[in-house]
Amino acid sequence: MLERKAYQELLDWKNKRKNENLKKCLIVKGARQVGKSYLIKKFGEKEYESFISIDFYEHPELKAIFDGELTSEAIYKRISANIPNVQLIPGNTLIFLDEIQRCGNARTAVKFLAEDFRFDVVSSGSLLGLSYGMDADDEVEEVESIPVGYEMQLTMHSLDFEEFLWANGFSKDTIQDLKHYLGSEEQIHESIHIKYEELFREFMVVGGMPEVVADYAVHKDFNRVYEIQSAILNEYKDDISKHAKGKEKQHVRLCYDAVPKQLAKELKKFQYSTVEKGQTRRKYGGSVQWLIDSSMVNPCYNISEPYIPLMANAKDEQFKLYINDTGLLTCIYGFETKRSILNNTIKGNARGGLYENIIAECLVKRGYSLYYYKPDDNHELEFLIEKAGSVVPIEVKAGNNASISLNNFINDFNPSVAYKFTANRNGIVGVKETLPHYMVMFL
Repeated sequence: MLERKAYQELLDWKNKRKNENLKKCLIVKGARQVGKSYLIKKFGEKEYESFISIDFYEHPELKAIFDGELTSEAIYKRISANIPNVQLIPGNTLIFLDEIQRCGNARTAVKFLAEDFRFDVVSSGSLLGLSYGMDADDEVEEVESIPVGYEMQLTMHSLDFEEFLWANGFSKDTIQDLKHYLGSEEQIHESIHIKYEELFREFMVVGGMPEVVADYAVHKDFNRVYEIQSAILNEYKDDISKHAKGKEKQHVRLCYDAVPKQLAKELKKFQYSTVEKGQTRRKYGGSVQWLIDSSMVNPCYNISEPYIPLMANAKDEQFKLYINDTGLLTCIYGFETKRSILNNTIKGNARGGLYENIIAECLVKRGYSLYYYKPDDNHELEFLIEKAGSVVPIEVKAGNNASISLNNFINDFNPSVAYKFTANRNGIVGVKETLPHYMVMFL
C-alpha cells in the first residue's frame, strides 16, 4: 500500500469525532484516479472493527436504504436489513458512502448521521465538484438539502513529490534531512543536489497517480508508465463524454486539449482563441469552469495588486490553467518528451511551461491557491501565495535565468521572503532565497 498523507487527515477526523464530539461526517473530494476510495477502504479496515462499504455505482439497489424517513435510527435499521451479515458495532464502525452523488437522499441524510456518534460516516464520489446542473449523468441525483455545517471536506490529489519518494524507498528521515537547507545559508552538497534533481525529473514524467506510481516503484519501466497514463487520460475523456452536457461535451474536450498547447507556448493567460479562432469567454467560459470544478486542471489568477486577500484582487477574466498531474501532461506531449525530460535535454518554451506546471501542482498539493502577477507586458511573476499572513512571490526558472521580475517585486513591495526555483543549488541574498525545484515540497 502506498503511504498517503491524507491517511493522517482521516485519522485526525476520527479522533476529533471521538474526543471532541465533532458533529461532522467526512466527504472526500478530488479528481478521478487519485486514490480516494482505495485509501478510505484501507483506513476503514485498519482503524475500525467493522467497515461497511455502500457503493451506489456497483449496487444502485442500496439507494433504498435512504428512501423514506432519514433519521439515523431508520437508516441504520435499513442498512442491517439490506446488507447481509453486516456488523454495526457502536464506537467502532465506519460506514463508507461511495459514489454518493448517485444518491441525493444519502447526502441529505449526512446531517442526521453526523449527530449520531455511534458510527462514523465517510462519503466520496466522482466529480463531486460539479454542481447538479453541470452534470449530464442521468444517475446523478439532485440533493434536496446540502448538509451545511455537518460535513468536513478533504480534497485529495495524486501523490506529491514526498509521497513519490516514500514509494520509491526513501525514508522520512532522509527527506527531512534535506529540509534542513530551507532558509539556511549552508549549500546542498552537489552530489545530493544532482540526485534529487534527477528524481524530480522522474516525478515530472511518472506523475503522482497511485496506479502509475505503484507500478513504477516495482518495474521502473517508463513504457508501462506511459501505457497506464494513456488509459487514465482515456477515462478522463470518457468522463467528459458522460458528464458534460450537450454541446459542452465538445467544448470541454477542446478546452482541455488547449491547455497543453498553451503551456508549450508559455502564453501569459488562457486564450479562448486558441480553443477556437475568434471565440471568447461567452462560448467557452462554462467549459473552463467545468474543468476547474472537476479538478482536472488547476487555475491560477492574475491579480491587480499583491495584497492580502489575494482572492479579492484576482482578475476573474485573466487566468492560466495547469494540468492537475504533470505526469499526465508529459503523456499528452508524448513519449519523446518524457525521454527529453529524463535526459534533461528538453528546450524551448515547452520546457518553461512544464516546470511551471510541476511547481503549480506541488503548490496546490501543499494547500495553496494559485495567483500570478503581471503588472505590464515586460514583467511577470509566475506565482504568488499567501503564507504566514504575508504574500510570498515565487519565480520559476527551468534553468537559472536572471530574476528581473522577482527583483523588481522585492524592491517595490518589500516582502519578508521571496523564492526563486531553479535547476541550481540553494542560496540566499537578502530576502530572496534561491532553491532547487525539488525543495518546493517543503514550502
